[in-house]
Amino acid sequence: MRFYEKHILPGLTHLTMSQDQLLPYRQRAVSGARGRVLEIGIGSGLNLALYPDAVDQIVGVDPSPELLQRAAQASQGLTPTTEMIEGVAEALPLEDRSVDCVVATWTLCSVSEPEKVLTEIRRVLKPDGVFRFVGHGTAPEPGVRRWQRWLTPAWKRCAGNCHLDRPTDTLVEQNGFRMKRLDTGYAKGPKPFVFMYDGQARLY
Repeated sequence: MRFYEKHILPGLTHLTMSQDQLLPYRQRAVSGARGRVLEIGIGSGLNLALYPDAVDQIVGVDPSPELLQRAAQASQGLTPTTEMIEGVAEALPLEDRSVDCVVATWTLCSVSEPEKVLTEIRRVLKPDGVFRFVGHGTAPEPGVRRWQRWLTPAWKRCAGNCHLDRPTDTLVEQNGFRMKRLDTGYAKGPKPFVFMYDGQARLY
C-alpha cells in the first residue's frame, strides 16, 4: 500500500484534480482570499496560480511529501510568498489566530477526522477570518446516498481516503462555523462520485 501511496497516488491525484470541470470550483474557493492564507490539503498546488492579488502569503499543508514537492514547483515565480509544510490538518503547525483565510478544496472529504480538522481551522483563523471550501459530500437523493455509503469503503482505499458520503454542511455548522454561502449540486459524471458542496463560513 505504501508503494501505491508514494509512487502511484500522487500522480493519479494530480491528474484527477486537474479536470477542467473542477476549475470553476477552485476559482470560487480562492476568489475572496486575502492576507495570509492557509491551504490545507494543498496537494500538487493546482490552486496556487488562481489566488488574487490581495493574498500576501500562502501556507500549504499536506501529508504527502511527493505532492508537496509538486506544489513547491508550482509556486515558483508566483507573487505571494509561499511556504510548504508536511503535516496533517488534524494538528496544524501554525499559531492561534494567525491566518486570514483557510482554503480546503477536496480536503474535508479526505481527512481522517473532520471534526478535529474543523477545530484546528477555528484555532488558526483570526476572529474575522473566513473558511472557504469545496468537496464531495452526501447527495440529497436516498438512492444516490445508498450508493455513496456502499462505494465509500472501497473508494477511500484507492482515492486518498476520499469519502463520498460525508454531510459537509452539517459538519461545518456543528463545529463552530456559521455558513455565509453554500451551493450544492452535481458535477459531470456518475452521481455517487460528483455531488459537491461549495461554500464559505465564518466563526461564530
